[in-house]
Amino acid sequence: MTPPPILFEIFSDRNSSGVAFKNKSLKRGIINLLDEMGPLTLAELAREFNISTPKITTLINEMMQEELIRDYGKIESTGGRPASMYGLVAEAGYFVGVDVKQHSINFGLLDFKKNLVLIKENVSYQLENTTEALDLLIKLIETFLSEASVERSKILGVCINLSGRINHRSGYSYSYFHFQEKPLTEIIEEHIGIRTFLENDSRAMAYGEFRCGSVSNEKNVLYVYLDYGIGLGILIEGEVYYGKSGFSGEFGHIPFFQNELICHCGKKGCLETEASGQALVRRFKAALQSGSTSILTKQFENIEDIKLQHIIQAAKQEDNLAIEMLAELGEKIGKGLAIILNIFNPELMILGGTMASTGEYLRLPIQSALNKYSLSLVNKDTKLIVSKLGEKAGVLGGCLIARKKIMTEKSTEA
Repeated sequence: MTPPPILFEIFSDRNSSGVAFKNKSLKRGIINLLDEMGPLTLAELAREFNISTPKITTLINEMMQEELIRDYGKIESTGGRPASMYGLVAEAGYFVGVDVKQHSINFGLLDFKKNLVLIKENVSYQLENTTEALDLLIKLIETFLSEASVERSKILGVCINLSGRINHRSGYSYSYFHFQEKPLTEIIEEHIGIRTFLENDSRAMAYGEFRCGSVSNEKNVLYVYLDYGIGLGILIEGEVYYGKSGFSGEFGHIPFFQNELICHCGKKGCLETEASGQALVRRFKAALQSGSTSILTKQFENIEDIKLQHIIQAAKQEDNLAIEMLAELGEKIGKGLAIILNIFNPELMILGGTMASTGEYLRLPIQSALNKYSLSLVNKDTKLIVSKLGEKAGVLGGCLIARKKIMTEKSTEA
């Protein structure tokens, strides 16, 4: 089904001129203001946009008929008639975030008022650069859409988070599923029939954390994504920094080590080769094969079946081998982050991703390395914390990115 045209029409410059264009611009402004401030009175809205009360009343009535705005009731007044408060309708539209991990996918559904109304985590999936993996991804998205308890026509946008090189503007992924000339977003959109966007997984998690997580008034923040790979989300003066083509934050591919280990990017010596979740899994398995003991020894007959999440869980159960290896990785990660700290001088640095869920087991060795390797004048100004949102940061970030794209793209296409 084709999505309802109301929101798409309002946030599009298609076929707009004169009074119609002005009214559309005002409606955009009203939605954005109510999104930021919450319910307001007609008088407050008229004052904000410097228009007459009859004019704002007409616009609000139209938007109520379009089921975008609702009367939330009267407010108490010290004198005169109580005024009605008008705010957004949560059911006006929905947005989906698809957070693709190495061995699973998390899905989220966000309503128009930014409430996460449905989340489905740890759906089994193996991320591989094959047509079969792409077909399965599309099938799993379709399944989630069909299971969501909302009309398909009200789902306005989908954002898919993938690791690697992503051009969020063009919709191309250069690390996974780059099999055709078409952008990946266009290929998926043709299958699911919903406007589709693409984002780097680290940046999507960072966006979720920046907008709904640990960030309050800070304007310069770094989000460090620690999973099978290592990524970086950058907030500068309150705005997410993408770089020219959207490839900023490839922190894990700094040529940090003098080794012969080939990174998945094709180069040697990247930080990821010795300080990522992938490196942790490799070193953990090697230690077990060399005779080290762990609670995982009894759980897995075949060492090769051990994955990152198993090692993380072992650390939470106070497994000595897992804790020791996390400390070693934390030292390396912290040394790398000291460089970033000296460059950006942020107010806040947030650790997120699967490895960060171990809390102090990773944060403390990272903090120790930052103290050791960064400039003390810079280090003392930066607070290091673990993500509040955890695994939900990715799906929430994806949903919010889809919402932002729909509400800011002023497409002129027919």
